[in-house]
Amino acid sequence: MLLLRINGVKIKVLVFGRTGLVGTSVVNKLSLNKNLKVVPASRNDANLFNLSETTKIIEKVNPDVVVNAAAKVGGILANNSERFDFIIENLKINMNILESVKPFSDIRVINLGSSCIYPINIENPIKESSIMTGKLEPTNSPYAMAKLTAIEIGDAMAKQFGHKITNLMPTNLYGPNDNFNPSNSHVIPGMIYKFHNAKILGEDTVKLWGDGTPLREFLFVDDLADSIDFIIEKNLNENILNIGSSEEISIQDLAKLIKEIIDYKGDIEFDESKPNGIDRKLLDSSNIFNHGWKPKTKLKEGISITYKWFQSNIDNLRL
Repeated sequence: MLLLRINGVKIKVLVFGRTGLVGTSVVNKLSLNKNLKVVPASRNDANLFNLSETTKIIEKVNPDVVVNAAAKVGGILANNSERFDFIIENLKINMNILESVKPFSDIRVINLGSSCIYPINIENPIKESSIMTGKLEPTNSPYAMAKLTAIEIGDAMAKQFGHKITNLMPTNLYGPNDNFNPSNSHVIPGMIYKFHNAKILGEDTVKLWGDGTPLREFLFVDDLADSIDFIIEKNLNENILNIGSSEEISIQDLAKLIKEIIDYKGDIEFDESKPNGIDRKLLDSSNIFNHGWKPKTKLKEGISITYKWFQSNIDNLRL
């Protein structure tokens, strides 16, 4: 594994962004690994917008591995309407974490990126080598630029100071602890909220953006967490790794699936005046698949788990 335990001492993993969709799942998964000691960190533990506070927690914890799952995230509407916030906040988070790790070349960094870093209209399935080979998708280019900058900073650190930094590019994620607010959520939690709300209120129609034809790939968040555990255990030393399911579904078929899971009896109406986003985005995840990892959760199972969690926690969600 990454650092063989010496005299029974566990590998210490500091997880930033522990209260988010990814961070919560990563903390839960890694905590099951008897070789690891997981140290979760939220905004209450360190203000990642502040370099001094970020440096202090790195020095205090003295981790063997840092997992950066902290980010400002959102769907098409949020990315496009809060463009300044998305680039500035994500730049600050990534720069402060990486600069704080700079003096410690023995700390392994696993940085969470996004498949939106890849150019628009690139050939599918999208390979890791496609990075920075074309124009970005306009609606989320500020977020993508912040993620690309983190990759470039990490690459510079690795070449200049010898750090081991792996950047993970997950496909569209979903699962428990997601953001279900319809104004700034991603597609699956947004649909779950809309269909559930329409069912409760007895509405005849659920309206969705676009024409329903774009193809998308989705990954249950616990599978991403499992891939991080795998990377640490196998000591994979890759700069960029796509993490996907390799299964596509149209937005229209996704809506039908969520409608079925929620048991909503009304109609689905697509608003073709609203943007679709890109027509297709499928990652080539053959690199990590060839190392021996593959996701375990099928889409219907993952959405069912997510909906049950949503039902159990709806009273505590900010919607």
